[in-house]
Amino acid sequence: MLRIRRYRYYVFFAAIVVFLLYRATKDGEQWESVSASIPYVKAPPKSSPERGVPVTNKQTPPVRNGGTVRPIEEDDDLTQRLLEKTEKEPAKVKIPQLKPTTSDDSDIDYDIPDTATKTNSLNETKVLAYDKDVAAKTTTAPLLDIPDKNIGQGAKGAGKGVHGAPGQYKSKTQSATTTIHWKKFPEHFPVPEDEIIPLPTGKPKTIPAVQYDFEKESAEAKEKRLDRLSQVKAEMIRGWKGYMTYARGHDELSPVSKKFRDPFCGWAATLVDALDTLWIMGMKEEFDEAMLEVEKIDFTTSEFRTEIPVFETTIRYLGGLIAAYDVSGGKAGGYDILLEKALELAEILMGVFDTPNRMPVLYYNWKPAFAKLPKRAQAGVSVAELGSLAMEFTRLAQITKENKYYDAVARITDAFYDWQERGTTILGIFPERVDASGCNRTAEAEIAAKEAKLEEERKLEQQKSSSKTTTGSKSDVDSDSPSKFSKGEFRGEFRVLEGRSEVGTPNDDGTSKVKIMHNGEEMYAPAETSAPQSSTTQNTATLDSRDDGSSDEDETTRKDRCVPQGLAPGSWGSTEQYSMGGSQDSTYEYFPKQWLLLGGLEPKYKTMHLKVAAAVKKWLLFRPMVPDDRDILFSAKINTQGDPEVDAVTEWEVTHLTCFIGGMFGMGGKIFDIPEDVEIGKRLTDGCVWAYESTPTGIMPEGASVVPCAEVNNCHWNETMYWQWLDPLYESHDEQMEVYEEQLRVWKKQQAQKGQKPTMKGHQNLGTSSKEEYVDGKKSGQSQIVGTQKTDNSDGLESVVGVQKRAPPIRASTDIGVNNGRGSEKLSQTAKLEDALDINADSNTVVKTVKDDVDQTPLKQEEEEEEEEEEEEEDLPEPTRPMSHEEYVQNRIESDNLPPGFVSANYHAYILRPEAIESVWYMYRITGDTTWQDKGWKMFKSIVSQTRTDAGNSAIDNVLVPNSSQKDEMESFWLAETLKYFYLLYSDPNLISLDDWVLNTEAHPFRRPT
Repeated sequence: MLRIRRYRYYVFFAAIVVFLLYRATKDGEQWESVSASIPYVKAPPKSSPERGVPVTNKQTPPVRNGGTVRPIEEDDDLTQRLLEKTEKEPAKVKIPQLKPTTSDDSDIDYDIPDTATKTNSLNETKVLAYDKDVAAKTTTAPLLDIPDKNIGQGAKGAGKGVHGAPGQYKSKTQSATTTIHWKKFPEHFPVPEDEIIPLPTGKPKTIPAVQYDFEKESAEAKEKRLDRLSQVKAEMIRGWKGYMTYARGHDELSPVSKKFRDPFCGWAATLVDALDTLWIMGMKEEFDEAMLEVEKIDFTTSEFRTEIPVFETTIRYLGGLIAAYDVSGGKAGGYDILLEKALELAEILMGVFDTPNRMPVLYYNWKPAFAKLPKRAQAGVSVAELGSLAMEFTRLAQITKENKYYDAVARITDAFYDWQERGTTILGIFPERVDASGCNRTAEAEIAAKEAKLEEERKLEQQKSSSKTTTGSKSDVDSDSPSKFSKGEFRGEFRVLEGRSEVGTPNDDGTSKVKIMHNGEEMYAPAETSAPQSSTTQNTATLDSRDDGSSDEDETTRKDRCVPQGLAPGSWGSTEQYSMGGSQDSTYEYFPKQWLLLGGLEPKYKTMHLKVAAAVKKWLLFRPMVPDDRDILFSAKINTQGDPEVDAVTEWEVTHLTCFIGGMFGMGGKIFDIPEDVEIGKRLTDGCVWAYESTPTGIMPEGASVVPCAEVNNCHWNETMYWQWLDPLYESHDEQMEVYEEQLRVWKKQQAQKGQKPTMKGHQNLGTSSKEEYVDGKKSGQSQIVGTQKTDNSDGLESVVGVQKRAPPIRASTDIGVNNGRGSEKLSQTAKLEDALDINADSNTVVKTVKDDVDQTPLKQEEEEEEEEEEEEEDLPEPTRPMSHEEYVQNRIESDNLPPGFVSANYHAYILRPEAIESVWYMYRITGDTTWQDKGWKMFKSIVSQTRTDAGNSAIDNVLVPNSSQKDEMESFWLAETLKYFYLLYSDPNLISLDDWVLNTEAHPFRRPT
């Protein structure tokens, strides 16, 4: 009884807590989840039998468009209006605030397919209610209440702590006191509203059809196609299941170890990247499940990176969200969360454009302490990163009717257009590295040098006037010396010597003194006359002090000076690189695609593409020499110091990233009516197919090189020339063989002559001398004989050769005397045996001595024999045989596993790249030629056979070796691009038709305007 009374208060309060929790649970539908990054509320329509309450008093708030005010149209997206509220109240709500009003959404059809209906929650309008609490309950993987552990990226510490169990993901809900979130700040360099570049308006131009007009296929062809289609889909299902099981919510799957990695910002890159692939392949249940994960992504924070990689984030995340929104039906599809998340991310990324010249910062430090500071674009960025943001922001502007998104990327386009008009080193294309800072560093340096010179002259004048008015004590220095000295400063003929040990040397009277220079002589002055002090005085001079009295603010102003300029080469050295490969590719890819996306209403993109195509044809395209004389093309790389007509150095490269160019030329040829470019596209694509077919694994390496033909239309296999490319020093190898053969002839002759010599009476065998001593190459009282190495002669006798053989074994007649540090005179055989051996006094040797008291009588020989012995007194080592040209080539081919036609394949990995199959798909859809499907199928089978794992597919280390080791990495583009292109190659051609859609560089389809 006493116990009950003791705890009655606890029981009372517990009951209250339970009641409050119950009330909170009942009212939960009226509140948004606190942990949700973006609130989602669906408004009822005007009137319907299901809802029964018509909407009266409809409001149409004004919306700004390029500085003008216009009423809302019936079909405007609700998010357009809500963005304005966000901009007005950035401090009150998270950006973007996307709560729809109840007055203006009745005209929107939110119905979605029945396959999207889940047990989690459906509101009355059949729209998914993305409630975070419900999402957590319906998630297949359990959530564990385990403290977070700072283990870095999953690949390094996966399987430990909260990241360990399969199928789990780390909770995004963290303490507000420990998690830092991005915040929106007022722009430092805003664009005036009336200067925002609007989307082009007007009726889209009539554009020639891109896709082939396919005829009805036979039953046999259809069966074959569908079988291939099902196998591709099966690979997608397996990879998706592996990701959701072992890497759910993380960037990438590690398919071998069944762990995960977060190389980006930990925002589920693979999941977002693969959304449209799921929809295209009809995996609707998996798509709906992925929506629950999309809702949990918080783009305002990251525990994995302090910098957002803008290019990768834009093409994978922003492009993935927009494309999934488009393919799932857009506004009518009901998946508004996709657009909400796209807008959330876009608002964050808009901060990268807040620079003086509006060129983006491509690695964005998103934390508020850095995001609020003024920024300037970098002086050395890649063309691809700078120019590959256009499609994503343009499509977002089209969907939301917000011109600010288009303005951001249109200014980059204008900068490239201006640069192309001004002219680059290779007209039409841009160097790999770009200075996007907007500041002319050369001009700044020239101005700074002039100002420095003027400042120096001013100081000298000041010093001269100062020296005339100052006097010093004659007891310490000459009467002309100044009374005070500044650190390191010239005053008349005096100079303080800094950093000398004499500083602080005491005078006789106990005061300190410092050494100075006067008229070329060292003198001492009182220490108080000099700024530097001895360490014993504990006084430190300020390194930032300036004699002119200028402040730190003045110095900062000088450092921030900017001489304005447009885009310019950004390489640190004088060499510029031009190619269609990595760091450059997608900018050129976007010119014709952006023209399509804008309905042909912006002519700049067509102009830029045509100039690029002309430059590629003139400078980069080449035909390789291959064994079967296949008519294929590749695109090279050029290095130039500024005058390519004279100093161009060409790399005849074959790189996987460049394989996109076949599709680019094919599409450009169709939409701009240039049949020649379509043919070029075919040959470029077939070049990459050849690279796949040539390797032992059937997969193209990341990077290789081949032999170019001088003429595109006259190219035949020449094995002699091919071998010479494999062995650039083939001439020297032939010369070395000739020298070797001559040396071998001389050596054999010597050995034969030695075998015919008579034995010298009284001599012991040189290999078994009676006394030995090791010395360090120094002279001693005994004779030094170098080398006890025994060599069998042709007659079975033993001779001694040098321990260190000379290479190459070429000698002059006086080498013996010079090398041994002695005169070259011949010694009597009765005195010593040194003349019979090669002696090297500079090396550690075995010393053999012959007793001086041995009484020997010289052998009597004919004079002819003595002359012959003089010629052969040095024992020549047997020459080392070099490789012949043929042997060198064969060794290179075997050691490097080079396929026929390849000169090198130094980058022999394959990381599941899509570029080759991308162009194959374009060629099939453009030409209707089914042989492209057959070529693609060989590629698919080869890739799967080498990369398949239990949980997905892995990059491999070496495509030149069958069954190469796997790298345990599955890039997000494996599901987003590679498998998507394979699937579309065997799908009905009307699925993602090129006349209705345009794909970004990550294979995300955006709907073309009609």
